[in-house]
Amino acid sequence: MNAKFDFGPEAGARIVYVREVPVSDLPEEIRAQVQGATTLYALHDASGERLALVRDRGLAFIVARQNDMAPVSAH
Repeated sequence: MNAKFDFGPEAGARIVYVREVPVSDLPEEIRAQVQGATTLYALHDASGERLALVRDRGLAFIVARQNDMAPVSAH
């Protein structure tokens, strides 16, 4: 069966990618705010836009789910 079906724009979860980011790669104004952290976790949308930075991976997944997004790990 090869029938096409239009699921519409609201079908499926919005995917957000969770990626580890070294603090040294971030702008100075952000580095000044993270006091002692060496790694943060970024949430990115499908186009690659950074949506958020959080201190740990678990929190990144929680933030994504609380905002009706489906988190996946990106390397």
